[in-house]
Amino acid sequence: MMLDSKWQWENATAGAVAGFATVASVHPLDVVRTRFQVDDGRVLNLPAYKNTAHAILNIARLEGLKGLYAGFFPAVLGSTVSWGLYFFFYSRAKQRYSKNRDEKLSPGLHLASAAEAGALVCFCTNPIWLVKTRLQLQNPLHQTRPYSGLYDAMKTIMREEGWRALYKGIVPSLFLVFTGLILIECLSYCLLDCQLDAWFRFTGFVRRIDTFSPYMVIKI
Repeated sequence: MMLDSKWQWENATAGAVAGFATVASVHPLDVVRTRFQVDDGRVLNLPAYKNTAHAILNIARLEGLKGLYAGFFPAVLGSTVSWGLYFFFYSRAKQRYSKNRDEKLSPGLHLASAAEAGALVCFCTNPIWLVKTRLQLQNPLHQTRPYSGLYDAMKTIMREEGWRALYKGIVPSLFLVFTGLILIECLSYCLLDCQLDAWFRFTGFVRRIDTFSPYMVIKI
C-alpha cells in the first residue's frame, strides 16, 4: 500500500515537472495561437497578424517580452497542477478499479480511469485556464482596464461576472477530454501487447491535444 501511494505521488510530481517545462519552453507560441483563434476579422482591439513569425515579432515590438509571456504564471500554474492532478487521479482510479481483480485492467477500465481523471482536472483548473486566456488577449489596444495578474483577474471576474463565469468553456473542455480518450482507446489496440497504461501515461492530459482545434476555438 505504501509503495502504491509513493508511486502515485511520484507520478504526480513527474507530471507537474513536465507541465512546467512544457509551458516555460513554448509559451510565446501559445499566446500567438490564442490570439489567432479569437481573430475573426471583427475584433478591433487585436492587431492583424499575417503568420506566426509576424505575430511573434509584432508582439515583441509593441508589447515587449511581457507581451510574449502574457498569462505565463496562470499557464505554468494550470499546466503544473493539471499534469500533476491528472497522473494522481489516474493512478487512484486504476487502483480503485483493480481492487479484488487478479487480471490486468481491461481497456474499458483504463478508459474509465483516464476519463475520470481528465474530467476532475477540467473542473479543478478551468478557472485558471480562463484567466490565462484573458491575460493573453490583453494588449495596448485594449479599451477596458487590464487585469494586473492572476489574483486581480479572479477577483474582478468574481465581482463583475459571478463565479459561474470562471467555468465558461467547461463543456467544450470536457468534450475535448472524452473525444480524445475515444481516439486514444482506438489507437491503443494498434499497440503491441495492448500496453494501455504506458499509452495513457504518455498521452497524459488529453484536453491539451490540439488535434481537436475547432473545440479549442469554441472553448475560447
